[in-house]
Amino acid sequence: METSRKLAGYLLQSKSIILNPANPFTWSSGWKSPIYCDNRKTLSYPEIRDFIRDNLCRVIKANWGIPDIIAGVATGAIAHGALVADRFGLPFIYVRSSAKDHGTGKLIEGEPIPGKSTVVVEDLVSTGGSSLRAVETLRVADVKVLGMIAIFSYGFSVAEDNFRKAGVKLVSLTDYNTLLDSGVKSGYISAEHIDTLKKWREAPHLWMQ
Repeated sequence: METSRKLAGYLLQSKSIILNPANPFTWSSGWKSPIYCDNRKTLSYPEIRDFIRDNLCRVIKANWGIPDIIAGVATGAIAHGALVADRFGLPFIYVRSSAKDHGTGKLIEGEPIPGKSTVVVEDLVSTGGSSLRAVETLRVADVKVLGMIAIFSYGFSVAEDNFRKAGVKLVSLTDYNTLLDSGVKSGYISAEHIDTLKKWREAPHLWMQ
């Protein structure tokens, strides 16, 4: 729990996660949201970057042991996944959201080895759609997916259902509820905004409609 709280604080401090209920963001899905997350920003802060790498490694080892390969989801988790693979001394691959429109048209960059095991590193899980498409791409390539680890998860019930149906164990280093708690305690989130942020989390697809 201490790791989750500390990481939530780091994400707010580095502005990897921005909260702005007064001027909502629009996600690619079309949802209006008081929160925007870009964990690639953590790469610019060595202390935070190392903290994330070390805890990704720790949690992977605790939940699945050391796999044969580390996989990342493009583009947000490529660097973090590579850092984990480097720490473990393992091969690294990453999964594209769509095939290249030139060359060999690959969906997987690197060398996916059929029959080998992997843990997939993801930077962010919302509904789980893009994350699970990456898992399916690896499964089609006959790579054994042990599970997925994310830096941050919104904890939506739809994501939990999607991962359960896909038979994929998901573990996140920190989540939305921890973020709110950390933000209130640090003063980053004002009391007037906390109810709005909680209501959005309950029904994000209906918020501001």
